[in-house]
Amino acid sequence: MKLTGAEIIVKALEEEGVDIIFGYPGGAVIPLYDKLYDSSIKHILVRHEQAAAHAADGYARATGRPGVVIATSGPGATNLVTGIATACMDSIPMVAFTGQVALPAIGRDSFQEADITGITLPVVKHSYLVRDVNKLACTIRSAFHLATTGRPGPVLIDLPKDIQTTLAEYSYPKQISFRGYHVPGEPEAAQIYQAVKAIGLSRQPVIYAGGGVISSGAADDLQKLAEKACIPVTTTLMGKGSIPEDHPLSLGMLGMHGTVCANYAISHSDLVIAVGARFDDRVTGSLDTFAPHAKVVHIDIDIAEIGKNVHVDYPLNGDVKMVLQELLPRVEVPQTERWLQQIASWKKDYPLSYTQDGDEIKPQYVIEQICELSKGEAVITTEVGQNQMWAAQYYKVMKPRCFISSGGLGTMGFGLPAAVGAQLGLPNELVVNVSGDGSFQMNLQELATIVQFQLPVKIAILNNGYLGMVRQWQELFHNKRYSQTELLPVPDLVKLAAAYGIKGLRAHRPEDVRPVLEQAFNHPGPVIIDFVVSQDENVYPMVPPGGSLTKMMGGAGK
Repeated sequence: MKLTGAEIIVKALEEEGVDIIFGYPGGAVIPLYDKLYDSSIKHILVRHEQAAAHAADGYARATGRPGVVIATSGPGATNLVTGIATACMDSIPMVAFTGQVALPAIGRDSFQEADITGITLPVVKHSYLVRDVNKLACTIRSAFHLATTGRPGPVLIDLPKDIQTTLAEYSYPKQISFRGYHVPGEPEAAQIYQAVKAIGLSRQPVIYAGGGVISSGAADDLQKLAEKACIPVTTTLMGKGSIPEDHPLSLGMLGMHGTVCANYAISHSDLVIAVGARFDDRVTGSLDTFAPHAKVVHIDIDIAEIGKNVHVDYPLNGDVKMVLQELLPRVEVPQTERWLQQIASWKKDYPLSYTQDGDEIKPQYVIEQICELSKGEAVITTEVGQNQMWAAQYYKVMKPRCFISSGGLGTMGFGLPAAVGAQLGLPNELVVNVSGDGSFQMNLQELATIVQFQLPVKIAILNNGYLGMVRQWQELFHNKRYSQTELLPVPDLVKLAAAYGIKGLRAHRPEDVRPVLEQAFNHPGPVIIDFVVSQDENVYPMVPPGGSLTKMMGGAGK
């Protein structure tokens, strides 16, 4: 059966089970869009290519399936770069298709030509420039295999326009393999044995769970291990949902804006069991003072992460779920009674806290009310900055894939398009985008996408008139020299909502917060809620950059 390159792409996507694609058409991908016109695949027309990548990312995080995005050549392709880098830093499976000028025009500075495979080289798992239409189907199969196996990540396929119109025999490979690419199997029995012994001999162990727990579908296994061995669990931002955050063994998030209890526990532990986490700087603070008395068990599918930032005593290279299932029946239960008593004391003495008094709305109160009303089971997407950290601290996540946030890259403008992807992937779930007024304005054009596809996303904007996290750092570390962080005037967000045909609500006082949230959550369509919050509220606790986890500013939340 002979098909054009564009037909091959569509048929291959259908065979991969792709149901939704995010994209924006242009000259170099018109042949592909012409064939998508008759496909069963639903195409979501965003209003900016960066948003297409973030929406595909949000879809992947919410569903566990790879996100797919299409953009045209030149500026269309380069507009994807931030979204691809975001997915790369957080190990999110994505396949990006970019248009390219025809093969004879490559390298001639042709109209809308960009070397996108070169530009994205540091932020993809792999990339392809298709030069032979006969290899196109195999390339697509390879891209999905690479994106979804091992440590997940984005893969890019660059499609010259003439490749899309050239005929070739169609045959889609069912299996694929690459020289030099091997997904780790189970660790050696001796390594498992050593880790089991180390756990059994520990007295103050802590499980430190990262995004790998979520991506491998290992949250249930992690919880079983923690419960069987009576080991407390702290998570990274990406690991939220690895254990229900109301569980007695949950310590909450650790790191720069982590809980006092989590930071104290990791600092006083004698064994850190890192599960699908990479010891990044926002978690560890100063490496010299991080878990100074602890041995380290590190479970990770990417061997390059093991020992990269901290010394590892017991390396377990493999899929998190497989390794936990090997550990679970063998684990020797340590004596942690006194340790758990100490943990309970820290929890009691140093809870997350704030004071909601007067007529100003505290942003923490907004997040608490969202959590109470949704019972911790909404799908939360966040922007980046103070809003993100308040959401991470005060929204107690009950299950995996319900907290979607840009971690490694810290991309402002991520949350709104990610909510689009999450809502399309999980149409029956309540999706709430927690946003700051700064981040919201970076991709607010996606309100049109929300309206076009009738997505009931609820957008909660913590409106303080500032680039809040930058302002906080300027206050604490730069003598209150607030250089270019005041955003006033912020547009009238209720009128902006009306301009798009979206319901707009506003809360000025604390007593307004719960009623407007109830109204928004009961509304069948999208809602923008403008929470006018305290302008000078800071995120605490806070470990100063490069500092020790035991030396937190505002440790009691004051």
